[in-house]
Amino acid sequence: MKRDRTPENGDLEGDLVGRIAAGDVPAMRMMVTRQLPRILSVATRMLGDAAEAEDVAQETFLRVWKNAGGWRQRNARFSTWVHRVAINLCYDRLRRRKDVLAESPPEIEYEGPAPDAGLMSEEDPSRRVELAMQMIAPRQREAIILVYYQALSNVEAAAIMDVSVDALESLLARGRRSLQALLLKEQGDG
Repeated sequence: MKRDRTPENGDLEGDLVGRIAAGDVPAMRMMVTRQLPRILSVATRMLGDAAEAEDVAQETFLRVWKNAGGWRQRNARFSTWVHRVAINLCYDRLRRRKDVLAESPPEIEYEGPAPDAGLMSEEDPSRRVELAMQMIAPRQREAIILVYYQALSNVEAAAIMDVSVDALESLLARGRRSLQALLLKEQGDG
């Protein structure tokens, strides 16, 4: 995995953030180029919606632009901080979804297919996993995304999630069990 701190380039992230804090637009473009694919990936997997993920990425980088001067290198790596911002924005959207559902129950009973019908009917295994990911607890999903899809170490993922490594490993284990149960249930129902 590529690291931002090397003897050859010093602390590229720290330099870029300092330049962004000073209003350097080309530095911001470079930061977006470096971080956007990972932020989009995290947001898409957390939300299950590419359009919402793009909105989260845009808001994440807007916050980077506005708050770059407040980031302190000694507290966390910049990539840890930017991931945390994106994930918090994802949780805000997930909470709003629940609030909207709770505030406005349907007038009539829905008689369409069950919510997991798409999961059971999909032929593509990766699509089945994506759908199952949306059905597990958000913190378990977050841990799996950071470790398995973002290829972060347990230490880095735990820092982003603001939990201990033991707590992260527990979330990973529960998330894997939940995914396995959903996918096995689908096989048994199919």
